[in-house]
Amino acid sequence: MKNVAILLFLICSFNASAQVLRKKTTMLMGGRFEITIVAKDSATAARNVDSCIAEISRIEFLISDWKPASQVSQVNQNAGIKPVKVDREVFELTRRAIALSKLTNGAFDISFAAMDRIWKFDGSMTEMPSPEAIKNSVAKVGYQNIILDSINSTIFLKLPGMKIGFGALGEGYAGDRCRDIMVAKGIKAGLINGTGDMRTWGKQPNGKPWTIGITNPFKADTIFAVVPLRESAIVTSGSYEKFVEFNGKRYAHIINPKTGYPSTGLTSVTVFGPRAEVANGFSTSVMVLGRDAGLKLISKFPKYSYIMITDKGQIIASKKLGLKQPKL
Repeated sequence: MKNVAILLFLICSFNASAQVLRKKTTMLMGGRFEITIVAKDSATAARNVDSCIAEISRIEFLISDWKPASQVSQVNQNAGIKPVKVDREVFELTRRAIALSKLTNGAFDISFAAMDRIWKFDGSMTEMPSPEAIKNSVAKVGYQNIILDSINSTIFLKLPGMKIGFGALGEGYAGDRCRDIMVAKGIKAGLINGTGDMRTWGKQPNGKPWTIGITNPFKADTIFAVVPLRESAIVTSGSYEKFVEFNGKRYAHIINPKTGYPSTGLTSVTVFGPRAEVANGFSTSVMVLGRDAGLKLISKFPKYSYIMITDKGQIIASKKLGLKQPKL
């Protein structure tokens, strides 16, 4: 679950320093995308909003595992049967996802799509699944069983029933791609928000940076910190709307793909950095790893900052964010 509120966000187009802003909201990749472009005139801004939508749609038809004709679906359909040749773009995205899986020792796993959904977070669960059911739920999960052939650009899933999926990285990757394409075209500012995975560049038409508010997970519709963004991505993963409690312990809807158990200890993790794809991977991984192991991981990457909130309301944040003793 991703929940980031945008503050001081300009809903309407207006002139300021010969710049106008255009925004469009649409459904893509199974979620809500908000595309905002700042350009010299309305026609240019609107045209480039449409260019971003076209790019996100193109990516969706490559990597969406819920579209039977996509390349990723073809890979999944041939699990345990044969390697599948894919576009280099899909191959490299998969390669990066496997690298992240290795880096986090399976806290993030690109093959999580094969996980059995035995945990329910709709209020229907009355008891925990059995240890055997939990173990069986991740039997087909394991990035070690993905075979890449760089020469032939093929992906092979060794086990029948295995699946790969980009639900945790796809929106961030699409946002990064849109930003890169817009910058190459001379569009100096914009914001891509894919269901909470945000990618910004440049400034608002009034010359101020894009500004976001971080949601207080314990008080609905309130924020506890405001952070300006400069050439940055931001992603939040959280458990404060989807969780279950057994014997006084809170279990989040973010499942550890290595163990099959829900994450515990952290209520939300927000990651800032230069690439939304990477920030998304880190936010999910840190939720699974927990505070101490999560800090150890993300501290190795100084270009990425973080705000962690524990289940008990403790806030741990990167010093360079300059938060002034935030309280919940």
